[in-house]
Amino acid sequence: MRDVYIVGIDMLRFGRFPGKTPGELGAEVALGAMDEAGVSIRDIQALYCGNQFDPVGMIAQDVQKQIGQTGIPSANIKNACATGATTLREAMFLIKAGAADITLAVGCEVMPRGLLGGGEPAAGISTEGLLGSGSMPCVFAEAGHAYARDYGTSFAQFAQVSVKNHWHSTMNPKAMYQKETPLEEVMQAEMIAYPNTKLMCSVNVDGAAAAVLMSEEEVRRRGLMGQAVKIRASALASDPYTPRNLAMWDINTATRMAADKAYEQAGLGPDDIDLVELHDCFATAELLHYENLRLCGVGEAGRMIDTGETRLGGRIPVNVSGGLLSKGHPIAATGIANMYEVVAHLRGTAGARQVEGARLGMTHVVGLGTVAAVHILEKSL
Repeated sequence: MRDVYIVGIDMLRFGRFPGKTPGELGAEVALGAMDEAGVSIRDIQALYCGNQFDPVGMIAQDVQKQIGQTGIPSANIKNACATGATTLREAMFLIKAGAADITLAVGCEVMPRGLLGGGEPAAGISTEGLLGSGSMPCVFAEAGHAYARDYGTSFAQFAQVSVKNHWHSTMNPKAMYQKETPLEEVMQAEMIAYPNTKLMCSVNVDGAAAAVLMSEEEVRRRGLMGQAVKIRASALASDPYTPRNLAMWDINTATRMAADKAYEQAGLGPDDIDLVELHDCFATAELLHYENLRLCGVGEAGRMIDTGETRLGGRIPVNVSGGLLSKGHPIAATGIANMYEVVAHLRGTAGARQVEGARLGMTHVVGLGTVAAVHILEKSL
């Protein structure tokens, strides 16, 4: 199959957009991505749009009404926190299959307010009453407890994730919050679900991100290789059955499966990756995903955060954007926004937070259900 490149990419600074619809947010970033790629809607051969929470769900068609209705194929995608990454993946595979040369992927969200999760599932056994809560803060608190039980990870080590990511955010003008939070402040913040305090939880915000994808032939024909970023690997995995799933979400297995598939596709290993944007929906999640993405050995995540290996300037910088903890987490936009960050570093345009010499970057998202997506992006030579 053909190689596919990200040629144009854009994201809003995440925040609150009262009165705006998901389609309006999506149209804004779609235009930005097309402008960067030097194309118009008449060049786009297919549009995929991701959205998780709009009750109607025909956001792709709403976006088209604002950027141009040219009769192209369009589709709407919903896949929990992996929605944006899944959307881009579908746009990529249309090109790989030879059915298009230029596609547009959009992820946009106007988020509901308050905690996510905690309601009764459509089927199966509810975690409510079995383990205390099915809300997302509690799910990831439980996962942190399980890891700490096995490896002795401390409250302070989990909290250091927030210290790191909030420091990174001060260098990212597109992060919703750009404020340092010392360790004591993180640990003394309002407790949401131990060990996650309020400053260890991702920000519930609205937002959008979009990318224009092209085949290698089209990139070369247009002379855009200098700004193009190759999608070296794209892996999507769903959670296989385990007895644990009856009582407690397994947030690890799908990520491990997707990471292993991505490394295999790319012909690379973890030591080849220069930076990672991973799914730090809660501080506990980031530490677990160090191990899930094979960035460290079993039980070594606490050591990684203690030694500064994942800070800017460290061995493998993680969430230099500020992550979901600072940048924000508008569900369907997150997967493409993570790629926006990695693309900036591979192009050398990330400013004060630039990871010097970055050639290969990884993005990761995981949505409970469970589904995980991992992509490896490569700087064009």
